[in-house]
Amino acid sequence: MTLWAREFRGFYRQPARVGAGLATPLIFWVALGSGFGSSLRTQSGGGYMEFFFPGAVALVVLFASIFSNISIIEDRREGFLLSVLVAPVSRSAMALGKILGATTIGAVQGLFFLPLIPLLGLPLNAMGLPEAGALVLAMAFGLTGLGFFFAWRLNSIQGFHSIMNVVLMPMWLLAGSLFPIDGASLWMSWLMRLNPLFYGVTGLRRALSPTPVTSGPDQATCWVVLLAFCAATFGIAVWEASRRSPENAS
Repeated sequence: MTLWAREFRGFYRQPARVGAGLATPLIFWVALGSGFGSSLRTQSGGGYMEFFFPGAVALVVLFASIFSNISIIEDRREGFLLSVLVAPVSRSAMALGKILGATTIGAVQGLFFLPLIPLLGLPLNAMGLPEAGALVLAMAFGLTGLGFFFAWRLNSIQGFHSIMNVVLMPMWLLAGSLFPIDGASLWMSWLMRLNPLFYGVTGLRRALSPTPVTSGPDQATCWVVLLAFCAATFGIAVWEASRRSPENAS
């Protein structure tokens, strides 16, 4: 709980990080949504801005995961991480505290986008908002666990950014954020189905849409895959933290 609170306070004491985490997805959403306009129509009759909205929320969570896990590298350089590791707590508790802190940051920022739906006159299923919030939380936890794994292995912020651009950004692009799976080529659709973030974005789109979404996996499948992704990333984060001390990171 101490590490969770420290992560949360540290992030919101840096307004530039908060602004960058929210402004970049917002610019993407407005620019692409306005640019494509009505070239893509959803089943509820909305335009591209409605279709792209779940992808924009996922992008908020993704940026939060990247920025928050940088604190692992910074804590290592400052010696704070080593002092935590000699404390009488397990590595799993330490990893959980760091991941929950970043998860909270990502989820809060992702939920910040939800009030924009009625303000812009986009169709909304108000009954699906609680489920949408839970999906955002699950996506944040899974992505943060994956980011923790790479941050623990690296001692360079530049190297971490490079790895995240290679891993997390393609995951977002293949999550059905920019285009539907129905119109993708066969090899692309298979890559999308192998991407766990695709199930988070699809589940979020189903939860928020006022009309049934027939494209992609059903909601139960989305939840099963997303929760399995959360368990897997937390598992590899704890495993990496248990087997490798931060001073031995590459």
